[in-house]
Amino acid sequence: MDTMLVRERYKVVRVPDVRENYAFAEAVDILDREKRGCILNFYEGPLLRTYLDCFDKMSACPAFQGMFLEGESLVTVFQDCGGFPIDRVFYRGDRHTWQSRLDYAEQLFHQALNMADLPPAVSCAVFLSENLLVDEKSGELRPRYHVIPLEGMNPRELVYLTGDHAHKILLSRFASPRAELEFLDELERGTCTNVVQLYSLWRARSQEIRAAYEALEKQNFFRRWCALLWGRIRWSAARRKGR
Repeated sequence: MDTMLVRERYKVVRVPDVRENYAFAEAVDILDREKRGCILNFYEGPLLRTYLDCFDKMSACPAFQGMFLEGESLVTVFQDCGGFPIDRVFYRGDRHTWQSRLDYAEQLFHQALNMADLPPAVSCAVFLSENLLVDEKSGELRPRYHVIPLEGMNPRELVYLTGDHAHKILLSRFASPRAELEFLDELERGTCTNVVQLYSLWRARSQEIRAAYEALEKQNFFRRWCALLWGRIRWSAARRKGR
């Protein structure tokens, strides 16, 4: 098969997603000294005008490397990143420490805040599970800009997506202190209407959650077990009362 070059610069190595009026490709920038990887989104037909307007507002995004017209397609170029989708890293039965969970949660909410000024059609696509990549070696959580066409997106959808991912990372379990369980309940109630409010809520609760974990660590096994049990009983009672 002949090598596909886009604009005599981007050597396409794989095209994992092709659908009506859209394609997604993984490529290498052959003009870059380090031959770094990049990703290309192609939009045609009615999507071209829609996404031209969206990506015209992306100049502040550090991963955005530009856009151009290629024949009848709009092509957008983003820096690629490595890692595994969040669903493959955080799941029931995983063995992450509470410290790493809080660190990844902080990164999640910070990434969501970075999306606040982006068009919802872009930010919501980027925050789909398959696009939130976790690199456990570097301890980083990063978005991959595989921006599939999505209809009817609004800022509230990004709040819902972020909340879903927060539940995966923090994961209600017996070892969760009451402060963390109550924070997850706040996310479920949906009181935040945008990611700025969501980030503010996290900042207000995260120190309390960290302090609760640190207090538990100072106790011996029996006292810690009793504290967790009592905290869960009080949390369950408060939930029933609030219904």
